[in-house]
Order: sequence, then structure tokens, then C-alpha cells
Amino acid sequence: MDLREIAEKRVDAKIKFEENLYKYLIVNVILAIISFVFLKSYWLLFFVMFFWGIGVLSDFFEAYSFEDITGIDYRERKIQEEISKMGE
Repeated sequence: MDLREIAEKRVDAKIKFEENLYKYLIVNVILAIISFVFLKSYWLLFFVMFFWGIGVLSDFFEAYSFEDITGIDYRERKIQEEISKMGE
């Protein structure tokens, strides 16, 4: 896998996270308005915020935090480490 393909995957993950975050914020603001004005209950809002929030958080970690651990390069680095240990 060349550098361009890796960069494209990282950029795609970041774009996916950002799009999902914007949708999450917009939908939850609308649900909050509906809940506060019409429903007088907040369980629907909290339900959606919690479970969709887990998905947004997952996208965040995929896009920004654990690139070094979850990426393809990580596996290749670990293989090279094992080969070098075996050679010693």
C-alpha cells in the first residue's frame, strides 16, 4: 500500500467523522426543540444522543486517535519487530 492510499483512507475517515458529527448536532438540536416544546419529555432526545453519540465517538477514534495502533502500518511494524528479534 503506497502513501497516497493511506492518506486517502485517513482523509476519508476524517470526512466521515465530520459529516456524522454535523448531522448529529443538527438532528439533536431539532429533537431538543421538539422535546422541550411539544413532548415535555426528554427520553427520546437522550436515547438518540446516547446511541448515536457512541457511533460518532467511534468515528472520532477511527479518524484521529488510534491511527498508529489500528492502521495497516502497525501490523507491518510489529512483523518487522518480530523478524528482527528472531534474527538476534
